[in-house]
Amino acid sequence: MYQEDTISAVTTPLGLGAVGIVRLSGPRSLAIAEQMFRSAGGKGLGAYPVRTMAYGTVRDEDGSVVDEVLCVYMKAPHSYTAEDVVEFQCHGGPQSLRRILALTWRYGARAAEPGEYTRRAFLNGRIDLVQAEAVMDIINAKSAAALKSAVQQQEGVLSRKLKAVRKALKDVIVHLEAVIDYPEEDIEEVTYPEVAGAIGKALAETDRLLQGAHTGLILKEGLRTAIVGRPNVGKSSLLNTLLREDRALVSEYAGTTRDVIEEQLVIGGVPILLADTAGIRDTEDYVEQMGVARSRALLEKAELVLVVVDAHGALTADDEAILAAAEGKDCLVALNKADLGVDPALRQRLEQRFGRDHVLAVSAKTGAGAEELEKWLQEFVYGSEGYVGDGVYLQNERQTDLLRRARENLADAAAGAREHLPYDCLTIDVDAALSLMGEITGETVRDEIINEIFARFCVGK
Repeated sequence: MYQEDTISAVTTPLGLGAVGIVRLSGPRSLAIAEQMFRSAGGKGLGAYPVRTMAYGTVRDEDGSVVDEVLCVYMKAPHSYTAEDVVEFQCHGGPQSLRRILALTWRYGARAAEPGEYTRRAFLNGRIDLVQAEAVMDIINAKSAAALKSAVQQQEGVLSRKLKAVRKALKDVIVHLEAVIDYPEEDIEEVTYPEVAGAIGKALAETDRLLQGAHTGLILKEGLRTAIVGRPNVGKSSLLNTLLREDRALVSEYAGTTRDVIEEQLVIGGVPILLADTAGIRDTEDYVEQMGVARSRALLEKAELVLVVVDAHGALTADDEAILAAAEGKDCLVALNKADLGVDPALRQRLEQRFGRDHVLAVSAKTGAGAEELEKWLQEFVYGSEGYVGDGVYLQNERQTDLLRRARENLADAAAGAREHLPYDCLTIDVDAALSLMGEITGETVRDEIINEIFARFCVGK
C-alpha cells in the first residue's frame, strides 16, 4: 500500500447543494467511520455488507446529531484508491460538510493533499499515469468529444497500445542481449532485417499515436482562433454568425471594436476559443492603438488565424499587412460580404497565395458559407476523415514530448539495424525509447514528475 495513514477531504464543491460527500481513504477508514456513524437501527457501519449504502446519522463526540447521511464502506482493493474507503453523503451545505470533515480529523485522519486520492490509486497500481491524467481531463472536458477521448484514456486505451509497443521492443532487447551475453550458447541469432522489421513496426505505431497529438491537445484545451482584419470588414458580424447570437457590437463605422472579445463555442465536438480583435490599421486614436496592439499579439499567439477581407473590394495596404503577418501560420482567409458578389481575380490571387483550401467565401449578413466554415474548422482539427470516435489521442504536451523523443531513438535504432551496427549499439537506442515510453505510463517516471502532475489536481480528487 502507498501510505499507512488515513486521509479525508470533501470531494464535492464547497457551496450550497443538495448533496455533499466526505471521503476517507486508508487503513483506519472503517474504524474512524464507526466512531462517527450510527444507522437508523443503531448498528455501526461494519455491520453492513461491504459496498452497501447504509442510512443513518453522523454524531458528534457528545452524541449530538451533525447530519443525516448515507454511508458506504468499500474494502481494499475494490475502491478508487485501492485502499479501504468510506464515503459520507450528507446535505450539501458547507457547515455540515466542514463539521463531518473535522470529525474525521479528530478521530485520526489527516487532510488529503491535492490529487492525493488519485495519486494513491496510481501508486497502489490500480491505474497508470496516463489514466491518472485522464481524470482531470474528464473533469475539465470542454465538449462531448473531449469527454469521450478522456474517458477512453481513463479506460486504458492509450496505455494498452503503449504497453504492446513496449513489449515488442523488450522482446527485441532480450533476444539481442542474449546473443551478446551468451555467444557460446546455441541461441538462434536474429538477423538485421528481422531487427529492423520489429523496430519498424514499433516506429509505425508510434507515428500513428503522434498523428493524434494535435487533435488531442485541441480537444482538451480548445483551438485558439483569432479573427483578424482591417476595420469594418465584418469580423464582429462573422463572430455573431458563428455564435448565432449578437455577442459583439457591430456598426457601419470603422473601429467599433476597440478591445478583444473572447468567446467559446463547440463545432463538431471541437472547442473553439474565438477572439474577435480590433481592426488592425494605423490610427492616431490612443485607445484604438491599444486595441490594435492586442490584436497583433493575438495574431502571433493563435493556433489558427481567420483573416477576414472584403470579397468584392480591392485589397488595401492594411489588408496586405495583415495577410503578410498571417503567412507562415495556419490560417483561413474568409471573403466576407459574399452576398454582394465575390471578385474572381481577388479570390484567384488569394488562392494562389494561401492555397485553394484556405480561401472561403462567406456572408456574415445572410449566413451563407457558415456551414462550410464550420466544416473547414472540423477538418482542420480532425483531418479529412473527421472525428474518429474510437481514435487514440495523446492528451497533453508531456505525453507528446516523451513519445516524440522515443520516436527519435527508435528511428536511430532502425537506421542502425539497416547499417548493421553492433547489437549493443542498437540496444542502447531501443532501451532509451523503452524508458521514455515508460515515463508516459509511469513505469519509469521520476518522483518529481509525479509530484508535479498531481499538484495540478484539486483537493478531494
